[in-house]
Amino acid sequence: MFAGREVGTLRSMFTTPSALVGVVVLATVVVCAIFADVISPVDPAQQHLLYRLSPPGTVSEDGVTFVLGTDGLGRDVLSGIIHGSRVSLIVAVTAVGLGMLIGVALGLVSGYSGGWLDTVIMRAVDVTIVLPFMLMALVLRLALGPGLGSIVIALGISGWATHARLVRGEVLSLRNKEYVLASVANGAPHGFIMLRRILPHVLASAIVLASLQVGVTIVAEASLTFLGLGVPPEIPSWGQMLANGRDYMTRAWWVTTFSGLAIVLTVLALNLIGDWLRDYRDPRLER
Repeated sequence: MFAGREVGTLRSMFTTPSALVGVVVLATVVVCAIFADVISPVDPAQQHLLYRLSPPGTVSEDGVTFVLGTDGLGRDVLSGIIHGSRVSLIVAVTAVGLGMLIGVALGLVSGYSGGWLDTVIMRAVDVTIVLPFMLMALVLRLALGPGLGSIVIALGISGWATHARLVRGEVLSLRNKEYVLASVANGAPHGFIMLRRILPHVLASAIVLASLQVGVTIVAEASLTFLGLGVPPEIPSWGQMLANGRDYMTRAWWVTTFSGLAIVLTVLALNLIGDWLRDYRDPRLER
């Protein structure tokens, strides 16, 4: 049984058209990522050289229908998009989770402790935010070397500062609340106060920010892969498909169009859900 708040949340989601569209699109992408091996018509790495750059709807002699056409090596575009959703979501969610973990931890310590430690952490936040996100991710990616792990670390470290600044601001308003002062008066350890008295109240805002950052991270991962510094070529990804199709824009528009459309729709869905979460949690918009 759902509690009243959960029922209210679901009702709000299903009565908000933009949020509902975002949930449907994101759910479709998640299903494709989980069941890619089952849904995919063919192996995304399988080459059909006789059907290179075939337009959407082409049927091979073996009876394989290339619903969205093929790329320069005869690989099925639809299968590549389905398998690419798995890579994009894994990299983006893991990287945002890493950035959220670092940012929330430092934001808690900064806002609660104050003093010189707060100053040091906030200056690091200022320096990180001033630097362009993509430039920092690119530099870290070059420093860490190839591999999916290095991409996740580079994107995660590049996005921690926004979480830290958000959490610190909320901690500053929470540390003088009665229940926090009561815990201090009772001699509770500082770690207990931060984790049990303050953290639960700032997690919701951090999750809303994370939902918005996942879309940004998907675009960043695709951009790095497009530049040849992201996902290895043997792993199907949306950024790799964009890079492979850039030389055939006039001859085979479908290679870049459909992979780019997958990125746009996924990021749009995440932004719609993030906007709804932000508005839903805003007490000024309650009716």
